[in-house]
Amino acid sequence: MEVEYALNTLYMLITAALVMWMAAGFTMLEAGLVRRKNTAEIVTKNIGLYSIACFMYLLCGYMAMYPGDAFAGGFMPAFDFGFGDTVADTVEDGYGYSESADFFFQVVFVATACSIVSGAVAERMNQWPFFALVVFIAAFIYPVQGYWNWGGGFLKADGYSDFAGSGTVHLAGAACALAAALFIGPRLGKYGKETGKRFGMFPIAETKSFMEQIFQ
Repeated sequence: MEVEYALNTLYMLITAALVMWMAAGFTMLEAGLVRRKNTAEIVTKNIGLYSIACFMYLLCGYMAMYPGDAFAGGFMPAFDFGFGDTVADTVEDGYGYSESADFFFQVVFVATACSIVSGAVAERMNQWPFFALVVFIAAFIYPVQGYWNWGGGFLKADGYSDFAGSGTVHLAGAACALAAALFIGPRLGKYGKETGKRFGMFPIAETKSFMEQIFQ
């Protein structure tokens, strides 16, 4: 049991570290596809995104996603603050790996969902409104819809399965990105007269695709 617990925890940490590299990849993709004058702003935005998403998910998102209790027929979790059970309680409950490792695994997925939104609004949204959106996604949107599946909500009860997060992570991020893009509209000058301004550093953007192939 102890060996299994240690190996499962190690595996969770390794896979979470690999997912964490996606943040660097998303940053490179954005920086490579925007106008060069905006590359520094893009990098700053992605660093801030990661910090805010991690803090908000630690503060209340994790316990909202795995509450143990729920209301509204499994549609809404019972929100709480901070970590819940200790490692000993987690083992006793039969999870088989550290709850802290699971938090690390989930928090990098939260940042991934927010990074998808970041790419959709690149050059179209100021930093502070975007950071406010990240707070809302990390503290409410992602935990609630994550609870529907991974936290034991109504989708889980109906037999829905999403092992790697194609819906829970990527579809959730894409839905938020689509809503933000439709609300903001196209970049200024997108459909106007050609300006001759150079867009992007495509080798940097291409590096992101290689990183995805290696670490995914």
